[in-house]
Amino acid sequence: MNKIKQLADLHSSKKAYIIYKSKEGFDLYTDFSKKIILNNKNISSFLKKKKNIKKIKQTDLYIGFFGYELLNNLIGVKIPKQKNIKFPKGIFYKPEKKIKLSNNIIYKDKSFFKSNYKFNININKNSYSKIFSKFKKKIKRGETYQIKICTKYKTKSKLDPLDFFSRLSKTNLAPEAFMIRDKNYSIISCSPENLITKQGSFITTKPIAGTVRKNKGMNNSRALQYFRKNIKETKEHNMIVDMERNDLSKICKEGTVKLSRKKTVEEYKDLFHYVSLIEGRLKKNIKNIDIIKAMMPGGSVIGCPKISTLNLLNNQEKENRNIYTGSFGLIKFNGDMRFNIIIRSILNFRNISEISVASGVVIDSNPHQEFNENYIKAKALIELFK
Repeated sequence: MNKIKQLADLHSSKKAYIIYKSKEGFDLYTDFSKKIILNNKNISSFLKKKKNIKKIKQTDLYIGFFGYELLNNLIGVKIPKQKNIKFPKGIFYKPEKKIKLSNNIIYKDKSFFKSNYKFNININKNSYSKIFSKFKKKIKRGETYQIKICTKYKTKSKLDPLDFFSRLSKTNLAPEAFMIRDKNYSIISCSPENLITKQGSFITTKPIAGTVRKNKGMNNSRALQYFRKNIKETKEHNMIVDMERNDLSKICKEGTVKLSRKKTVEEYKDLFHYVSLIEGRLKKNIKNIDIIKAMMPGGSVIGCPKISTLNLLNNQEKENRNIYTGSFGLIKFNGDMRFNIIIRSILNFRNISEISVASGVVIDSNPHQEFNENYIKAKALIELFK
């Protein structure tokens, strides 16, 4: 059967399914035999599940996401009471079917015609500047060196997630893109950032820190020159790379953690990113839970040092982040895993769509530029509603 027709039939059947970017195209997972809704009490037992299988099938895995709050709690960071939409803290699925798709996902929802959605932002420019000023003082006092201010765009909307995802994959294809469609929620994401790729004892992480807007005069080589000459972007990138190396060093053999790709540029629809790749070899007897606790939440979307910065953020933010800066991916039964950082994503729950973004504050930052950077990051997703 034609795979595009299979996808369309699956979509119209209302069954839950997940699409995840692969090297060749996309992987489609469905026919879920288990759905595990995670909370602060059961996450440890879920991560300690061990299945010693030498020959594993393509579907011998769990696929899903950890929310931001769940990951904070796992590493002992408490979040004060916040405005909460009661979305699950994390969900993982056990698929029984996997279908390989090409990069060209063709689907259009003919009933989707509304083009005038109005997005409300939870922090306006004036409020952002006040928070920025507060955090700048914290940086000067040495309580943090870099911190990410989160802004959230929201709108009331019914949407067809496959229609949105197929259009997004054409305009802004990203290496960690994914989509979840379940009966009461959907997530559409063009996340560019891989946090964990583990194969046997080999592990890598790909921190992204540095953003510049795309325009007619800006290409890859000019973006690279911009990043190299920009003190603020270089400082921000170096801090995050050092923190991710430190996170890996907690779980890797001494002397194995190294930069395998240093400061390159990746191109996306509206922007360029500054990217590095770090690798290491895991110590003996390191378990999945040890890896998750060491690496999550991803430092590049939090700031550094991680724990003190998380506490500053959590005491400042009045709204729950839900999936944002959590992590989506899969854990195979042989222990291999792949996880991204959930950014550039739309969460649709109870007919409310939310898009969360953040930019980094360091000592050289400018509030106007950082506020605008947040909009650049959200733009490709907001345009899907037009």
